[in-house]
Amino acid sequence: MAKAKRMYGCTECGATFPKWAGQCGECGAWNTLVETLLEGAATPSGRGGWAGQQAQVKTLAEVSVEEVPRFSTASTELDRVLGGGLVDGSVVLIGGDPGIGKSTILLQTLCNIAQRFPALYVTGEESQQQVAMRARRLDLPQDRLKVMTETCIEAIVATARQEKPKVMVIDSIQTIFTEQLQSAPGGVAQVRESAALLVRFAKQSGTAVFLVGHVTKEGALAGPRVLEHMVDTVLYFEGESDGRLRLLRAVKNRFGAVNELGVFGMTDKGLKEVSNPSAIFLTRAQESVPGSVVMATWEGSRPMLVEVQALVDTSHLANPRRVTLGLDQNRLAMLLAVLHRHGGIPTYDQDVFLNVVGGVKVLETASDLALMAAVISSLRNRPLPHDLLVFGEIGLSGEIRPVPSGQERLKEAAKHGFKRAIVPRGNAPKEAPGDLQVIPVTRLEQALDALFE
Repeated sequence: MAKAKRMYGCTECGATFPKWAGQCGECGAWNTLVETLLEGAATPSGRGGWAGQQAQVKTLAEVSVEEVPRFSTASTELDRVLGGGLVDGSVVLIGGDPGIGKSTILLQTLCNIAQRFPALYVTGEESQQQVAMRARRLDLPQDRLKVMTETCIEAIVATARQEKPKVMVIDSIQTIFTEQLQSAPGGVAQVRESAALLVRFAKQSGTAVFLVGHVTKEGALAGPRVLEHMVDTVLYFEGESDGRLRLLRAVKNRFGAVNELGVFGMTDKGLKEVSNPSAIFLTRAQESVPGSVVMATWEGSRPMLVEVQALVDTSHLANPRRVTLGLDQNRLAMLLAVLHRHGGIPTYDQDVFLNVVGGVKVLETASDLALMAAVISSLRNRPLPHDLLVFGEIGLSGEIRPVPSGQERLKEAAKHGFKRAIVPRGNAPKEAPGDLQVIPVTRLEQALDALFE
């Protein structure tokens, strides 16, 4: 077998050179040459692609289509985010801030899976003693899970072929290196080649692989963008490190819905599932306060009730502040302009602060009406009813537009004891669920009258 040849490729134009240089000789870009591998002429046919299969040409009718087999991870929330469970041969990349709980949730998952299937936990950041100490502290079953401390990808794959695990965890991909490259672990070329070997192994053997990924200071996954393209599923672990709640969000999933959300609570015994997140996010004061309203947001395949808080105060600055936590700041500026134009309520001399309680990020437009309701409540210093639910999209001309899955949002509100709901007319049901009184509106002016009637 011919030995792979080391070359240096430009990330801008794709030109290759036998030696590294600070500037690309073809396009003139600086610091764009990274180490890469070129296979010998006799070996490309044996290498295979990321899918681990040789090239075959078939028509779509000739391809056998079967239901994708899944198996449970013993965690309902994790299964939900993955689309119903783990798929054989799938590669899942999970990223998040340091200390957020990536290693904890994967150790819990593997200890439970190991009671039914062979499992292997490969760590390049901790010793075996540290992993065992954490498992004991979390009261996890330890008699079946196998732990390996290794950072060489060739040794890891060789051990995995011998052990034949059903599920394997690599913690983390930034610590893994291949002997065919001379660059340090964590570099672009090392991460790309190591991930390619793991993806190929997973597809050939049917082993489900979890990869732990570091994140940058901006919150994006560290390493080349191609890493996210190679894997089947990308999960982000979110939440404040000093908070109790952790949110697991799917941003890419070849075997399920994206933007699915799993909610966990961090305890002294590890991460516990939160099966009813609406009850957690709706822990409110008994008395009604100005600037607070509840909305129904849609996360993946389920509705969730969250509280939106607003604080509007006189500004002493030339440019009043517009601060949002969990909401889009540009959308707030647009909605304040709509409020002034069609509602006759100016805020050009007011500072506006908005927050979604619990650290949830609401990116859908269904939050528009709730956002406006909280702002007006704080501005007028008039509390809204404690049992009021609001959702709907606001257009630039002041119309209230319907949002998807309105019926399911109303059912979730009725289940938690809400009595009134101000919703777009297009989302008004023929028969309201439970004792919920549904107030349909079509214009911003109608919504303002319904809020403070």
